[in-house]
Amino acid sequence: ERTMFAKRIIPCLDVKNGRVVKGTNFVGLKDAGDPVQIARFYNEQGADELCFLDISASHEGRGTIANIVEKVAKELFIPLTVGGGIRDIDDISRLLNAGCDKISLNSAAIKNPDLIAQAAKKFGTQCVVVAIDVKSMSERDADGAKKYSVFINGGRIDAGLDAYIWAKRVADLGAGEILLTSMDTDGTKAGFDLEVTSKISQMLNIPVIASGGAGTMEHILKAFKSGADAALAASVFHYKQIQIRALKQYLKDNGIGVRL
Repeated sequence: ERTMFAKRIIPCLDVKNGRVVKGTNFVGLKDAGDPVQIARFYNEQGADELCFLDISASHEGRGTIANIVEKVAKELFIPLTVGGGIRDIDDISRLLNAGCDKISLNSAAIKNPDLIAQAAKKFGTQCVVVAIDVKSMSERDADGAKKYSVFINGGRIDAGLDAYIWAKRVADLGAGEILLTSMDTDGTKAGFDLEVTSKISQMLNIPVIASGGAGTMEHILKAFKSGADAALAASVFHYKQIQIRALKQYLKDNGIGVRL
C-alpha cells in the first residue's frame, strides 16, 4: 500500500535547441523562452516539480539539454525531470550528472525494456520515470472494460502493447513512477481519462502521474480522487488559466493533501 504523500502539481515545458517553446505567455518575463527564468517563475508559483521535454529531434540536442539542466538546477529547489530522446545509459548519466533529479523514458523503454532495469540498478528507482502514452481501443475486454494500447512517436504509432500489461511490466522492471498520458484527451482541456488513470493507479504500488486533458481545477481534483499521485499539464499553467497557488488552495479545501 503506498503511503499518502502530498499530491504533486507538475508543469511541463517543451524545450527545443535550448529554448522553451509552445504556449509560453509568461506575464512579466523579459524573455519567455529562457528556461532558467521560467523555472524560477514556477519555483515561486509553488510547483512541486518541473518537467522538461526535449523536443530537439537530433542526438546532438543531448548536449544542449544537459547545459540547460545545469543552469536550471542551480536555480531550482524542486525536482526536475527530463524526457525526450533519451536512448541509453550514457544519455541518462549525462543528464543526472548535469543536475536533473529524474529522467523520463518513453520509446527507448519500449525498444529496450532492459534499459529500465539497468537505470534503476545504477541510479536508483527514484530517478526512473517511464512515460506511457495510451489510446483507448474500440474493443473491450471480457468484463466490458475499455482496452488501451500503448503508442509511441507522439501518439502516432501503435506499439502493439496492452497498456495494463506494459504498466505492470515497467513497474516490475524497476520504474519509480509512471507518467501516464491519454492521447485521447491530450490537448482537449476536457479532463483526464479517469478510467485508465484509476485502473493503473490501483494496480501498481508506484506513483502515477496523470497527464493529458487538464482544463480546470476540478479536472485535477478528479484525477487525484481517482488515484493519481501527481498531475502534469502544460498550457493551462503557461497561460495562467490555472494559477498553481489557487489550485493548491482549492485542492486543500476539497480534502486533498498538498504542499502549500
